Amino acid sequence: MYLSDRKTIMFITGAFISHACWKEWIVFFESKGYKTVAPPWLYKNELAVDLRQTHSESKIALIRLNNLLNYYIEIIDKLPEKPILIGHSYGGLLTQLLIQKELGSHGICINSIPPGNLMHFNFSFYKAIWTLSDYFTSTNKSYLMPFKTWQNYFTGQMSFEEQKEVYEALLIPESKLIIRNIYSKSAKIDFKKKHNPLLFVSGSEDVFVPASLNNLNFKKYKNLHSITCYKEFQDFNHLSINQENWQTIADFIANWLKKIS
Repeated sequence: MYLSDRKTIMFITGAFISHACWKEWIVFFESKGYKTVAPPWLYKNELAVDLRQTHSESKIALIRLNNLLNYYIEIIDKLPEKPILIGHSYGGLLTQLLIQKELGSHGICINSIPPGNLMHFNFSFYKAIWTLSDYFTSTNKSYLMPFKTWQNYFTGQMSFEEQKEVYEALLIPESKLIIRNIYSKSAKIDFKKKHNPLLFVSGSEDVFVPASLNNLNFKKYKNLHSITCYKEFQDFNHLSINQENWQTIADFIANWLKKIS
């Protein structure tokens, strides 16, 4: 048996993509008896195509990490219990931060962007952040990722047709400063603090946040009284939650939750 239907999963979306990315995950986990919520980020409760059309005038440019944290805290406060948090990419970082604040019963971080105080020498990641924050342009306007950048960082291992399909369905403008906020005080993790169970999931073909960087994030946690786990999936890219075999990852997460609960 899986967890009873009183358990709630909150899906936390990453930067650059619509919360519609969780559509199939919601069906999957609700079939296991969970309740689910997948709230859009601030100013993102519209179709991806509509958000792209209003890109130059979008309020999305105003979003900061602290805004998002407070937003999710308010949502969690209205739930009947601490939810299971499943976050992808930037949503993985948010999951780490919310678990640190003791606001989740479990945390699953899929291809998680590492916190700013995780020291590493993966210069390809620094280059990606530099590119995606569009550093030398005005922060008054949001950043709209070009298709070639999307292909490179998010959707390797997919066919051109699949890359185009998910780009049209999911790609949305993003705040430039929220990407830079990765290196702010708000994005720091106390790796020695006791925490509820955490699972880090990575993809072997993730170019944006490589598996080695996810593994380093996992290994940094040092509290002996806390459960911290790691799993790498072969042939998955950064947008693994929307790849053809996404259910392989979902099944693993469901079984992990069953074992430790």
